[in-house]
Formats: sequence, C-alpha cells, structure tokens
Amino acid sequence: MKIYEYIFSAAMLAASVCGCVRNSDEMAASNECEPLFLNIETLPEGGYSLISVSPFDGSRDTLEISKPLNRLIVMSTSYIGFLDAIGADSLIVGVSGGEYVCDSSVAAGLDNGTVADIGYDAGPDYEKIMALKPDLLLTYSVSPVKSQFLSKLESLGIKTFTVNEHLERHPLARAAYVRLFGALTGNMPAADSVLKAVSENYISLCDSVQDRLGANDASGKSGLNASETEQKSGETEMKTQKPRKILVNIPYKDQWFVPGQESYLTTLFKDAGGEILGAKAGSSISGQISVEAAYSLSKEADLWMNVGWCQTLEQLLSVNPLFEDFLRNIQGNATAGGYCSAKGSTDAASAHVVWNDNKRLNAKGGNDFWESGVVRPDLLLRDLVGIFNEDGGYTPIYYKAIQ
Repeated sequence: MKIYEYIFSAAMLAASVCGCVRNSDEMAASNECEPLFLNIETLPEGGYSLISVSPFDGSRDTLEISKPLNRLIVMSTSYIGFLDAIGADSLIVGVSGGEYVCDSSVAAGLDNGTVADIGYDAGPDYEKIMALKPDLLLTYSVSPVKSQFLSKLESLGIKTFTVNEHLERHPLARAAYVRLFGALTGNMPAADSVLKAVSENYISLCDSVQDRLGANDASGKSGLNASETEQKSGETEMKTQKPRKILVNIPYKDQWFVPGQESYLTTLFKDAGGEILGAKAGSSISGQISVEAAYSLSKEADLWMNVGWCQTLEQLLSVNPLFEDFLRNIQGNATAGGYCSAKGSTDAASAHVVWNDNKRLNAKGGNDFWESGVVRPDLLLRDLVGIFNEDGGYTPIYYKAIQ
C-alpha cells in the first residue's frame, strides 16, 4: 500500500496550490488532493498506524490499529457519513448532538436506546461515556489548546483520536478521510472503492466544466465511472462560457462571512464553474465584510447561494429590508447574462437566483449536507453544475431553490 507522509509545513504550502486535477491518471500520480492532516501507514504485522496532524501547531495524535474496532463514539455527524458510506454505521454506540443526526439507522438507534447521545464536549455525560465502553472516541480540534474534555477522557482511560477533516481545503481531501474509517473498522477495501468512485466522478465533472470555460483542452477529459448511473444520467450540456458570479451567505451576528479563495467551499464552487465574490486571495480563512460591502457585491452577482437558515424568500427578506435591493440586482444580472430561468421572470422566486444547501434537513434542523455530503463531494459538485448551468433535467440532491 502506498504510504503518504505529511509534514506540517509542507502541507500548509501545498494547500495553496490544490485544485482540480485533469483526469484520473494524473490524480493517481499526484497528491494535490490528498489529506494534508492525516497519514495512514500499513504496519508490517498487519493493521494500521494513524497520524493526525494539527493544522494549528503541527502536533501529532497517533494511534495503532491491530484489529477492527466495534464500538465507536463520534463527536461529529460527518463521521457518521463516512461510516455509513462503508456500511459500518452500525458500529456507532454514541453520538454528540443526536437531534441533528440524519442517518436513518443511527437515528433509529437513538430512538430505541442502542445509540446514546453523550452531549457536547462543553458539557458531556462522562458517566454515559464510561458505560458505553467505547473502543474509541473520535473528536475534532478547533485550536492548538488541548480541551478539558480530552484531558478528562484521558484521565478516565477512554481512548480518543482527533480528526481534522473539517480543516482540509479540498473536497476530495475531505472525502479521503473515508480511508481513516476503513482502517478503524476493517473496511479498507470498501473505503478505497468509495474514494475511487467519488474521485473519478468529481474529476470528470470538473474536467467538463473547465473544458467548457476554456481552462483545459478537451482531449484530456475523462469519462464518468459507469457504475455511478446517478451521475451519468444527470450529465448536462454546459451553457455558460464564463463563471457564474456568486454572492454567498447572509449576516451572522452583524458580520457577513465570505470564505477565502483557498477554502473548501470556494474550491467546490470554482470546480463547478462559479466564482465566489469577495473571496480573499491566498486565504483559506473566512473574511468579514459589512452588509454595505455585500450590497456592492450583489451588483455583480447573478446567483445568491447558501443563505443560512432561510427556507423561503420571505424569511430571507425578513433578515434585512435591504435584501429586496440585493435580489433586484441579482435578478437583473441573471437576466442580462442570458440565463434561461431569469428570462421573462417577474420576481426572484421564478428566476431561481437564490439557492440554499438545506434541502436535506431533519426535523430538528440537522443538515445532511454536512453529514453524507462530506464523503460525496461528487454529488455536491453535480448539484452546483446543474444549478450554474440551469439543467432543468437534473434535480439537486442537497440544494434547493429558495422561493
């Protein structure tokens, strides 16, 4: 098995050049879209050595797996998505924030008591964690400082491993964490199969977009994986000749956040043929702009994406009365750009210029975009390609038009 070694300083440098690889052959020869913060090595005697690298200070969390684990506690719903993708979600005995779980079998386990909600890391139920007798608790980091939660678990003898998938900057790098869960559960062949199919689908879609935009020569385009009929059946005839101009987000506590040009979301949108307006060059960190600055961006935008909690245009307009002017600007730009859904439309609802990533919410507001979508960036990309190119024959999986 190929062994990848990720040195922190080199990984941070590599993040700035990660982009869409031309085809699956080049992908095999390149590590541009491999995880920056995870190393998986095969041990001579069998099993795996896992190394998680902190993006904050380069420190390492290490774990050796000699046999498959059977009882897992997961502190993020994205881990449920990875485990479900390889048929191992039945190994979950505990979760954090159970009301936000979308996976049907784990949700059923929460209802019948076979899966426990252990609370959040700020105030977990340590007695419940001990009673579950987990083989491993999987958690994440948000700073270089070791949390009291981890220190307490360590003192109780609970084995933990830190997963930094949420800090990876390329969609395929995040998806590659499925191999971590394959290593933990003895399902590496399934994990490799999932990652291969997802990567080939993603790269094929990315190729077709870049070819249409004139960024690549069409002779290098790779075909879709024949087994992925859901992708193949939705193949779209590209209509756009230039990237869609996109305004993203709405204010959060009076601050409007825009992802940097090297971020996960910006990469995903770029690979689909879109440009996030206001994204800071050379940065993976979200920057803050004022509502007034966002209004200026709306004068360039022909789409408005990822509008927070909003499910309807009425809810969106209730956030700020100025948003009526935003919509007027964006609809006008879409009409001027010749996008079919905007032609002849009398309002933003019929023009379909506002979209959100909350089509797959559970009853409590848990969003499957951040659960199953993390391991299926090819489906996220397919949604965006369909939206940007107004493919009326394709029904998005994770996105919906806000009306």
